[in-house]
Amino acid sequence: MINKILKIVAYNRVDGGCVEASERIVRETALEVRLDGQHFATAMLLAAMEKEFVYGLLLTHGIISTASDVKSVSIEGNIAEVTLLKSRKPDGIGKVRSSLRVSPAQVFDCVRAILKSEVFTETEAVHSAGLFLEGREAISIAEDLGRHHALDKVIGAGLLRGVDLSRTLAASTGRQPTEMIIKCRRAGIPIIATKGVPTTLAVAMAGEAGITIAGLVRGDTMIVYSHPERIEGAGA
Repeated sequence: MINKILKIVAYNRVDGGCVEASERIVRETALEVRLDGQHFATAMLLAAMEKEFVYGLLLTHGIISTASDVKSVSIEGNIAEVTLLKSRKPDGIGKVRSSLRVSPAQVFDCVRAILKSEVFTETEAVHSAGLFLEGREAISIAEDLGRHHALDKVIGAGLLRGVDLSRTLAASTGRQPTEMIIKCRRAGIPIIATKGVPTTLAVAMAGEAGITIAGLVRGDTMIVYSHPERIEGAGA
């Protein structure tokens, strides 16, 4: 996921000096996803968890609903060939149905868990996402160049493990626009926690979809923007 650049020039404005140095940076790669022989999408990814990404992408686009909808996935080089058991059009998006409730402590723990990424610490060039069963057990934690792809990766990991996504909390870095809400809505994930903030449209969509957004989860404080009843003590 990380390549070392052997020769760079580092500048220090304190003494105005320049020196040769080495630096480690993330490796960006293109992955073309082909669906039943046809181009479906091309994504620029951090080179890791490509299979999980493909499954998550298909689920969050409504192409599949379970891992068993996929007959085969083969990834060679920069091409992922996907064959479905039967072709289908994207599903409609329903409301998220779940009785999951978590404690504030669990929300804080989930967000802290995704901020321990070694890749982020070393490069400060990635977003992290995590999927947590019942807000406790880490199903998957992943990094990527964009928060959307990181979320696809952990959703795909949950799908491949046969996890009931209606019993999970998704944690993410960065802001939460509508695209993130749509992904969780299609996956049936009832709670999103982030150190960032949602947009106004994301809050409105989450409210209509039955999704809880806990934002600005930092230190010992958070703001619950929608459906506070899923977080103990935050709502009736």
